[in-house]
Formats: sequence, structure tokens, C-alpha cells
Amino acid sequence: MPVTLEQANDFVRRYHRHSRPVVGQKFSVGVAYDATFICGVAIVGRPISRLLDDGLTVEITRVCTYGTKNASSMLYGACRRAAKAMGYVRVLTYTLPQEGGASLRAAGFQLEKENAGGTSKDWRRRHGTAPPVGDDLVGGKWRWVG
Repeated sequence: MPVTLEQANDFVRRYHRHSRPVVGQKFSVGVAYDATFICGVAIVGRPISRLLDDGLTVEITRVCTYGTKNASSMLYGACRRAAKAMGYVRVLTYTLPQEGGASLRAAGFQLEKENAGGTSKDWRRRHGTAPPVGDDLVGGKWRWVG
């Protein structure tokens, strides 16, 4: 189901274990039991890395669920299909290594690069960027492509 950025960010603010809400988006989707109970959201935007922002690539910047079975796979798959239908060629997202990636593989994503996030020191030097939530969230991320 479609959700607004405000709805998606509110869900992320309340339930995501380590990431903050996002500033912008291309689109957001949700998964729900019915029209009144959203059990997960995903937010898709421009790639965070300027080097990857070629106009034909989007990045899934947040996926957040209550832990409902298969909700993450449904969200990743819906984002991938919607982006491709809109004409985007690549869909990227990042995970922490301990997150495994089963939902991504089920949605048709492949691991493209390990250790794709850069170092904590690099992030703290960038002008205009919010500081990371913790050192463990910068560097060592896995990049997936779908």
C-alpha cells in the first residue's frame, strides 16, 4: 500500500532499532494486515553516495517492520518492482553484516559489495551531514543490488 513520507517516518521513529527518519524520498510503501494496521514501511530515495546518483539508480533508505513474518521481503520486492516500473535501472540498499540478507535474497537482490559504508572518521568530516547514531553503523555495511 502507498504511504506518505510523514507516515513512514513516524513508523521509523517509533520502531526502527538504529536509524533515524529520512529527509526526502522518491516514494514510500507499506505492508498491512488491513487498511488500518500497518506492520511495516519502506522508504526509497536518491542514492546517499553522490558517486552512485546517476539518475537511473534509487536506494531503499529505510525498511522497518514490527517483525511480522515475510514483511521485509514483501517491502523489498514491492520497492524493487515499483522502481523498475518507473524506469529505474538499479535499486540499491545497505544492511549491517549481522542482518544476514535472507529477505533481500528472497526479493531478488544480490550482494554487490561488502564493507561499502566508509569509516566513521570519514562521516564525521563531511559538511552538512548528520552524525551517525553510533560508530558501529558506519563502515562494514553490505551493499545489495536488485
